[in-house]
Amino acid sequence: MPVTNPSLSLAEVAEIYRTPVLDLIFRAAAVHRKHHDPSHVQVCVLLSVKTGGCPEDCGYCPQAARYHTAVEAQPLMAVGDVLTAARRAKDDGATRFCIGAAWREVRDNAQFDQVLEMVRGIKTLEMEACCTLGMLSEDQAKRLKEAGLDAYNHNLDSSQEFYDRIISTRTYEDRLQTLGHVRDAGISVCCGGIVGMGETEDDRIGLLHTLATLPEPPESVPVNALVAVEGTPLADRPRVDIWEMVRTIATARILMPESMVRLSAGRVDMSETDQALCFLAGANSIFAGDKLLTTPNPKVDRDRILFERLGLTPRPLEMTADQVHAG
Repeated sequence: MPVTNPSLSLAEVAEIYRTPVLDLIFRAAAVHRKHHDPSHVQVCVLLSVKTGGCPEDCGYCPQAARYHTAVEAQPLMAVGDVLTAARRAKDDGATRFCIGAAWREVRDNAQFDQVLEMVRGIKTLEMEACCTLGMLSEDQAKRLKEAGLDAYNHNLDSSQEFYDRIISTRTYEDRLQTLGHVRDAGISVCCGGIVGMGETEDDRIGLLHTLATLPEPPESVPVNALVAVEGTPLADRPRVDIWEMVRTIATARILMPESMVRLSAGRVDMSETDQALCFLAGANSIFAGDKLLTTPNPKVDRDRILFERLGLTPRPLEMTADQVHAG
């Protein structure tokens, strides 16, 4: 993965983002086809292995203990149950299995040891293993790498300027520090954000600029549409316009051409046409399965029909670099 361009200016990102939308999609589609096979989509499944009771105050999250939502706190799942879910995901065509725990940060205790065992078990299934567990120390990242972890998700959520309007219990710098620990441990970085939280167009541009000017680009860039959940501070936010999702995905594809750009949360409210536009604009990864942690997601059968209609196929795990980069 090449180093990103640290001299890339905010104005340059803004110019790309604000390109007339049909021209932007055309440019992004050309970049996509140069670096990837456009018929392949990486299929990932995300499982909440420890749900609810989180001490943080992320305004979008139904797992925060301080909000009154329908999510009930549940203890860490047993390793065997997690691996059963991973096998089912593989049978449904997933090549990456992601496990999430509603923690502010990882603690060195028996629960972390159990997560390491989950990672080792997922790897025995010949799947990519990914975690999202909150903040990590340098040593914890190394231990995850030793267990076989392929990728770690830690989103920036939005621009640095907008961030403290959504979260006060963890700083932007905290997130960047965890990303550094993940990168230093040799683990792939999965990092993106959420569209539709009340941020401005400039905030979306700022997030994309930050991602594109990290020392190395994230290997995976999830673009989430806010799922407004009753009981959270953002419960009354209207659904984000699909064109803003398309612009964000297309700009991410142009700025980070070799990354997997993931059409993540919010797909359940998107039509087939909406999703097709996102794939055309450069999205080449999705989360499959009935839930994304605690929010709804399209059924596997619905995705299967969508793929057939658009001529898409799940990206095989065993693809070599030459096969992935079709150009």
